[in-house]
Amino acid sequence: MGNREDLLAGARKVIVEQGVAKATARDIAGAAGVSLAAIGYHFGSKEQLITEALLDALGTAIGDGMGELILAGRDDAPIDGFARLWNGMPAVFAENREALLASLENTLRIVRNPVGREQMQAAVEGAYEGIAEEFSAAHPDLDADRARALSEFSFALVQGLAILWLLNPEGTPSGDRLADAVRTLTE
Repeated sequence: MGNREDLLAGARKVIVEQGVAKATARDIAGAAGVSLAAIGYHFGSKEQLITEALLDALGTAIGDGMGELILAGRDDAPIDGFARLWNGMPAVFAENREALLASLENTLRIVRNPVGREQMQAAVEGAYEGIAEEFSAAHPDLDADRARALSEFSFALVQGLAILWLLNPEGTPSGDRLADAVRTLTE
């Protein structure tokens, strides 16, 4: 790895161990095994480094788990695949608990000081596209607009359910319960 990649890995390590608020440039540079000046050279600021480190890592881990669950439901009726997806997401949340906490901290940081807002918006758009591709692969009969709608709906759900799961893992609505709610809306 080069210094840039080392810094991204170092930032993720420090953030998971200490949280976004307590991550210092010195700690990140130390974890990466590079000079403090390398942060400015490669990223311009610690804030930019943190934003890139979190957007890259968090989207990948949770998105991969979500994608696997979507594909696992390819032979299910759509509502059953929906239930399977959301029944499985708590395990994805559990595997990525520290990353979820860091993601929440990062979101609050960006809302309070919009450094990285454009990157966050681009990452959300990328997430929409990636999830839509997973739905299209699992259900080839879906047209692009419906796959995108499912993607946006799923992204909104994953954000809310992740927060609920962090607050009370046992109290998070199950996929079966959410599927019942969707059925109720379509009756």
